Amino acid sequence: MTAGKTGLTYSQAGVDIDAGNALVERIKPAAKRTTRPGVSGGLGGFGALFDLRAAGYSDPILVGATDGVGTKLRIAIDTGLVDGVGIDLVAMCVNDLVCQGAEPLFFLDYFATGKLDADTAARIIEGIAEGCVRSGCALIGGETAEMPGMYPPGDFDLAGFAVGAMERGQGLPAGVGQGDVLLGLASDGVHSNGYSLVRRLVELSGWGWDADSPFGPGTLGEAFLTPTRLYVRQVLEAIRAGGVHALAHITGGGLTENLPRVLPEGLGARIDLDAWDLPPVFDWMAQTGNIAEAEMLKTFNCGIGMVAVCAADRADALAELLSGAGETVHRLGEVVAGRGVSYTGRLR
Repeated sequence: MTAGKTGLTYSQAGVDIDAGNALVERIKPAAKRTTRPGVSGGLGGFGALFDLRAAGYSDPILVGATDGVGTKLRIAIDTGLVDGVGIDLVAMCVNDLVCQGAEPLFFLDYFATGKLDADTAARIIEGIAEGCVRSGCALIGGETAEMPGMYPPGDFDLAGFAVGAMERGQGLPAGVGQGDVLLGLASDGVHSNGYSLVRRLVELSGWGWDADSPFGPGTLGEAFLTPTRLYVRQVLEAIRAGGVHALAHITGGGLTENLPRVLPEGLGARIDLDAWDLPPVFDWMAQTGNIAEAEMLKTFNCGIGMVAVCAADRADALAELLSGAGETVHRLGEVVAGRGVSYTGRLR
């Protein structure tokens, strides 16, 4: 069978295998930076190997998490500022893993586009590697898919998958009780949730992504592309110190929806909104869209990216430990009888 005199090739159909192979070679140094105990082999095989015994585990339970970056990617694509979205991708997975009490071990990514731009892809994957380095997990594999006709020119999508481990019987949440203290760890901005509303608010404002940010340095695009904060190393240190009963990653659903996920039946959370100052980016969004406080609290993190539920007699020591590890810690409130999250004070 032939395709006529010219001999049609895969490259002429829009898929450049050589470019994909060149990308793998380019990103190998970035992946090598993420190597940790347990990694076996390198990139390029049909599967990736990881040795749990070499990582120091004797009776491990594996924990998996997968996520993407959502419509924050639209801003990265439109502005060309793609370097940080790889960090976002890792953070959205490993911050979830640590809430189970697990140490992230390895990460795999999936990058899909209509036409492979090697430079853009390399910048994104180098960001993924940076996120892995910061969270102590290894980038041991992934997939780059060039799919003509599936994406408009310049568009791409990202997904990630992380695996962590913990020794049997050490998972979280565990032992949450009435009177436990809620310690909030500050976010680095909007992180990676609510961006369909973010984009609508910027549209309403009439400003472009290249306009000066009204709530911080740089452009509006740069401000909203601030990467999601990685809490892994700091929080694992707190878990090992003892007294952490649960952790809640504050993503889509905000404090209102995420905290109840780690509280047992019959218990709720009471939070004092006066315990921290609303970061300027959230104040700008609330005013621009005339967004009600309740809507802000169930859509955005509002300045709190992770909540640690701690034994009352350990709260001060854990707050000091987390502060020493570089976190800005706020004592938000406590676990109470009831259900859901109740608030006192106001966001300001």
